[in-house]
Amino acid sequence: MKKLKAIFAGGGTGGHLYPALAIANKLRSIVEPQGEIDFRFVGTRRGVEYRMRDSLGYPLTLITVRGLSRKGILRNILFPFLLIGSTLKSMLLIFRISPDIVVGTGGYVMGPVLMAAVIMNRRCVIQEQNSYPGVTTRQLAHRVDKVFLGFGEARKYLKKLSETIETGNPVKESVGTVSREKAREYFGFDIDDKVILVLGGSQGASSINNNILGHLETLPDKYRIIWQTGERDYKEVAAKAGGKVSGRALFSFSDHIETAYAAADIAIARAGALTLAELEAAGLPSVLVPYPYATADHQKKNAEVYVNAGASFLIYDNELDEVSLIKGTVALLEDGSVVKMKDAIDKMRRKRKKPAADIIADEILSLVGFERGDN
Repeated sequence: MKKLKAIFAGGGTGGHLYPALAIANKLRSIVEPQGEIDFRFVGTRRGVEYRMRDSLGYPLTLITVRGLSRKGILRNILFPFLLIGSTLKSMLLIFRISPDIVVGTGGYVMGPVLMAAVIMNRRCVIQEQNSYPGVTTRQLAHRVDKVFLGFGEARKYLKKLSETIETGNPVKESVGTVSREKAREYFGFDIDDKVILVLGGSQGASSINNNILGHLETLPDKYRIIWQTGERDYKEVAAKAGGKVSGRALFSFSDHIETAYAAADIAIARAGALTLAELEAAGLPSVLVPYPYATADHQKKNAEVYVNAGASFLIYDNELDEVSLIKGTVALLEDGSVVKMKDAIDKMRRKRKKPAADIIADEILSLVGFERGDN
C-alpha cells in the first residue's frame, strides 16, 4: 500500500496555519483512497496552532523559536540559541519520520524546519502567501525544490525564478460554496437587505472596530452588519454595539466564516494574504485597510493588487480618524460601484483555472513520485 509522509511547518497566526491545513487536507483526500498518510505539523506553544491542537486533525510537534525583535538588541540575545536548538530538534524529527516532503507556509517556525530539511537533503517546498515574501522565503527560496506564490508580484524579490509557480493562496474548500439564501437565513437577514461584513481577523483590528463603533448609529435602515471583532475587542464591541449588531452576526472568531462571506455584499477588512484569498474565492468586493505595521508594508502591497484590478477600495489606517468606514461603504453600495467591484473580483477568480490547494497538491505528488491511481 502506498504511503505519503509529510511535515508541515507554518503557524503563529491563522494566515500561515490555514494554508498548511488546506494543502494537507487536499493531499489527504487524494492519497487516502489508495494509500496511507503520515502527516505531522510543527509549531510553537505561542502560536494559534497550539490553541487549535485538539482540532487540527494532525499530530503537532512543538519547537521553541521566535523572530527577531525590532524593539531592542537585548530581546534578541537568545535568538541564535533558539534557532540552533529548534533546527537540531527539527533534524531529529526529520530523521525519525523520514518524510517524503517538508512543506513550509511561513511564520517563525518555518525557518528552522526548512533549514533542517535543506541540511538533510530532503525534498521541501515553500508556499508564500504575500506579494512581498517573508525573510525566510527570501533566504531559502533558491535552496528548496519549489516555491508556490500567492501573488506573482513576489517573483521580483526572489533569487531563483525557475521553480516558482503562481498558484494563488490555498483556502478552505467550503469558501464560495454556501448559498446566499442559506447564509441570509442563518443570520436572520432578508434576502434584499444590504449586508456589510466587518473582519477583524483572528487577532482583531482595533482601529477598524473603533471606527465602526463610532459611526454605527449612521447605518441606514435595511443595512445589516456581520462583525468578526477578534478576541481582543469582542467584549467592548458587544457592550457598545447595542441592538445594531447582535446574535449570530457578532462574534470574536469563527471556523465557519464562509457563511458570513456568502451573506455579505461587501467586506471591510485588513489586507492579509489569506483574507484576500478567501474574499476572492467568495467573489466578495472589499474596502481594505492594510495593517500599517506589517513587515515591509506587505499588506499595502497585497491590497494594491486588488485595488489595481478594481476589486477593492483602499483606505489607510491613519485616515480612520477622519473618515467613516460605514459611510464610505454604504456609498459604494448605493452608487453602484460595488457592482463593478464584484465584476472585477469575479474576473480575478475566473483567471484561476484550478484552486491553489489542488495545484500545490499535484505538484507535491509529482515531486515525490507518488503515482496516483484511477480514483
